[in-house]
Amino acid sequence: MGFSDDVKAAAERIAAAPEITIISHIDADGIASEAILSLAISRQEIHVRSVFVRQLEPLTMPQVPSDATLKIFTDLGAGQQNLLFERGFLENEVLIVDHHVSQPCDRQYTQVNCLPYGHSRMSAAGVSYLIAKQLDKVNIDLAKIAIVGNVGDMMARETCGLVGPARDIIVEDGVRHKSVEVRKKDLNCYGTSTRPIHLSIAYNDDPFIKGISNNPEGARQFLKRLGIRQQNKDGRWLVWEEIPVEDRRTIISALAEQLIANGERVDRLLAETYGFPDEIPRTPLRNAQEYATMLNACGRWSKPQVGSSILRGDRGIAYREGEHMLNNHRAIIRNLLQYIIDSGVKELEYLQYIHVGGRYPDTIVGIGAGMALSKLNCAKPILVMCEVPEDTNLTKVSMRTNERVVEKGVDLQQALSDASAEYGGGGGGHKIAAGAYIPRTAEQEFVNRVNRILGEQFAAACPDHR
Repeated sequence: MGFSDDVKAAAERIAAAPEITIISHIDADGIASEAILSLAISRQEIHVRSVFVRQLEPLTMPQVPSDATLKIFTDLGAGQQNLLFERGFLENEVLIVDHHVSQPCDRQYTQVNCLPYGHSRMSAAGVSYLIAKQLDKVNIDLAKIAIVGNVGDMMARETCGLVGPARDIIVEDGVRHKSVEVRKKDLNCYGTSTRPIHLSIAYNDDPFIKGISNNPEGARQFLKRLGIRQQNKDGRWLVWEEIPVEDRRTIISALAEQLIANGERVDRLLAETYGFPDEIPRTPLRNAQEYATMLNACGRWSKPQVGSSILRGDRGIAYREGEHMLNNHRAIIRNLLQYIIDSGVKELEYLQYIHVGGRYPDTIVGIGAGMALSKLNCAKPILVMCEVPEDTNLTKVSMRTNERVVEKGVDLQQALSDASAEYGGGGGGHKIAAGAYIPRTAEQEFVNRVNRILGEQFAAACPDHR
């Protein structure tokens, strides 16, 4: 049996089910996965309902219904199969659609997981899309949603573009459908559809460009020296996608020269980007990165259903609510970022860490950690802890690092998974970004343990590392 066989078997099982419940994660990938499958299943005229959970854990298991429906777990489930077993779910009641490391279980639940087949650069939304396409070729219109989910789950970040089936099948389907536009050598930058050009460049730190990154005025003067028109006649700031191709090339060449002059690599300056020409210009829905951020905002602020409605085409009430949450999300993240910088982090040999208490929702601390990293010691992963409102005995841990540290052998998913298990907690995620829940009483011990594990990872990848 191969991956395509698993996809085909899942589609057949879905087609035969009289009723289905989708249980999905609340981040961009989870919301995209839910939207893809619920749309595809509805088109089969099968009754489907959805349940979103922050994490599949004992506290959230009661949200999963004990009824006769086929339960499809998307973007979760592979690493929590023992919870399904303990709940008493039988093999014929469960279908897992995931891309995370699978947990051994006494019960063999049907699973469609790209990871065991070597597809490590595809998210659950990608797997969901392949199942939807197997159900009916008409679902090719859902490729766009799958791209948003993959990009939102950082599948394109390390490689500066999607690769493997996510690129060769899903992106190509989107292009054929004419709902996706690919720019193969675009500026590797966020906010190209909504931010003034100088802010888009200034707020980008991958790569970090001296005098421009984290320096809006420096970026504005840089563009001015190049003779780039930054505003239109009525004074409105232009965004990246609005300026002429020649101006984009001029900016990219000048940025490359700036990197080289400072002895920096230029390999991350360009990326393949994915735009959606059928969406309204200057909105977050115009490209995959910003679209994913809106979905994340909906999920992090407990409104994943709003994100799902937007993916289904609601450009009225749901979109306005999503836009409001996105603006609020960005404001709180900026506040969290400033708190981390102002408070300062404690440094150990292989990581830096901070505890933000109960000041910020546990759903956003990882995002703040990722943004703070560029203003701290980029060579060390950052670990942020916070309180869990639903259980004062637990602490949420989020970790972030960058591609260069991952290249040196660091795997945050493995580090947090191994360390949290030693203290009766649980963790998961990806090499570059991961999270865990641990007992509150074990916080300092846990941080020290993660630090030692990171040291072991560095040493294993580079024996001369000290």
